Amino acid sequence: MNTPLINVESKFRPEIEGLRVVAALLVAVYHIWFNRVSGGVDVFFVISGFLITTSIISTINRTREFRFWPYVKKLMKRLLPSVFFILAIVLILSWFLLPRSILDKTIHEVFASMFFYQNWQLAFSSTDYLDSTQMKTPVEHFWALSIQGQFYIIWFLIFTLILFSIRKYKVTKIKALINTVLGILFVSSFIYSVYLTSVNQPWAYFITMTRVWEFTLGSLLCINLPSIKVNKYTASMLGWLGIIGLILTGIVFNVSEMFPGYIALWPMTCALFIVLSGTHDTKYGVKRFLGSTVMVRLGGIAFGIYLWHWVLLEFYRYNVQETPGFIVGTLIIISSIALSFMMTKYIEEPIRSSKDSKFSFKRLGVMGSVNVLLIGSILIGSNIDQNRLENKITDKNYPGALAAKNPEGIPDQEPIPSFSEVFNDLPQAHLDGSNQELDDSDLKIGEYGKTKNYDATIALIGSSHSEHWLGAILEATKDENYRVLSLTRSGTRFSTGYSDNDLKGIWNNNVKEYLKQADVDLIVAQATASDTSTNKIQQQMVGQLQSVKDEYGIEVLAIRDGPRYSFNVLESLETGGLEQTIKRMNSEDNQKDESFWRQFENNNESLNKIDLTDYFRVNGQFHPVIGNIIIYRDNRHLTNTYSESFGPIFEEKINQILKNVL
Repeated sequence: MNTPLINVESKFRPEIEGLRVVAALLVAVYHIWFNRVSGGVDVFFVISGFLITTSIISTINRTREFRFWPYVKKLMKRLLPSVFFILAIVLILSWFLLPRSILDKTIHEVFASMFFYQNWQLAFSSTDYLDSTQMKTPVEHFWALSIQGQFYIIWFLIFTLILFSIRKYKVTKIKALINTVLGILFVSSFIYSVYLTSVNQPWAYFITMTRVWEFTLGSLLCINLPSIKVNKYTASMLGWLGIIGLILTGIVFNVSEMFPGYIALWPMTCALFIVLSGTHDTKYGVKRFLGSTVMVRLGGIAFGIYLWHWVLLEFYRYNVQETPGFIVGTLIIISSIALSFMMTKYIEEPIRSSKDSKFSFKRLGVMGSVNVLLIGSILIGSNIDQNRLENKITDKNYPGALAAKNPEGIPDQEPIPSFSEVFNDLPQAHLDGSNQELDDSDLKIGEYGKTKNYDATIALIGSSHSEHWLGAILEATKDENYRVLSLTRSGTRFSTGYSDNDLKGIWNNNVKEYLKQADVDLIVAQATASDTSTNKIQQQMVGQLQSVKDEYGIEVLAIRDGPRYSFNVLESLETGGLEQTIKRMNSEDNQKDESFWRQFENNNESLNKIDLTDYFRVNGQFHPVIGNIIIYRDNRHLTNTYSESFGPIFEEKINQILKNVL
């Protein structure tokens, strides 16, 4: 290969630097004041695809080769200094300023961020990026950086394969080959992204495969930009349309619920317009603004602005107030800029610009080791606190739900689980993977209790609002000769309200098909949703349970849904205190299913029912802690410990039903 692999413009593009800072500031502004997603991250992905492809092809043109270690070494020197430094600061501040209830989650996400799999960590932990009821860690935004790191490795493999094919098969139409490979990658990733966004948007938001097309679009622009001709008037118009459209993205679309499906084309097209406009220097073009000295300098630290703003914002939220005012929000942005400048000058540049690789990687090694030591120290400290608490636990001091109707005589104790353990106080089906996630409609069954020579089988069916009663059922049946099955799927009610073509509907049909043949004596399931007063939704749940009773003759225990809240009860309890949380809980209409439940309770005699509302109240008021046990993991899901305290209540009810069956 004596000629360039392909002709690309490798010159410095000042307007792209300006676009980077616009994207970073949009992300910060929408996060701080609107608790919304701006589409700025999608622009970052397009720019990254454009720039890394330019760099790769320029390297191949210059050196006639493309080797892994020089490529990765350059990336590590560019990315790791900032990542390791910010994560170290987060770890130190977290011990002193972060609620203990979110500390364990933070540690896991810091570790995932260090090794660039944070997006998968969030996907598997069922995180919803902007759900205000979920507690957020100061490093949750590192998901985008993790995808970017994974993309760089994917792109190395793609271009290594392309270069190998060119040399082995003497390919002459190199541009056509690259466009074909990237085109196939773009189309397949885009189709998958649109599909998965429609069936499981929170999962689609984080995983790598649904984002590859965004990087690919930037790469395709890099390859084909020299062939795209626009006159200077069109370029000026496209540039300003791109800027205006980009700013409006977060206003026009609910990005956190619609991305990364086809709607993501909006901000990405805006980015393409801006890059296209930069091919001409015009008096009134957007390039003059984006390519100005100030914007270029800020563009050089846009990476840092993105990383710092969320860290500062989350520590402020946990220690001062949920939503910053204008002045405080502005100070967060200014502080992010200042910290980025200092970090770039004193942390990044000495490592990145050093010609001594040993010096650079020795520093990176020290920084990474410090982070690992900090993680270990925090985990040890948390375990010491937990062990101290566990040594104080007795059944008498921690009756949980049994104390709701008779709270007198219960000594005040430090509540359990400890705040550092509440987030992970999950039902057994969640811990062993029996609970299904939204990307799967096949039936997954958890089996507990007596698995051979049992007298009866109890099947717990439904969404997470059924699943969180598993602890109660296992506790209730621990001395009985019963088998317990868990057939649960996140976000999926056992209901007639889904289409047969929808994954949730398919799962419901699979459950019914299983029950038709299965040896099940009693079904336990959530029968209402307390966050809606829509009778149709409630009736669809009851209708499904009634159909199982009528068609298969299986007994049913229908559970009224527990109270739900618009805020994270656990976060409020730790940061606002008990009295404030009680006040907030009782200021909301947290059981909108009241009217339907009373009608169902009085008019349906064929299904067994249980209303546990009174076990969430003390003296007529809803409480976040009863019997010295914390009730909620978030705004609606029970801790497994509190669920287990319902054991005697469920034991009486289950045995009462089964004695008429066996």
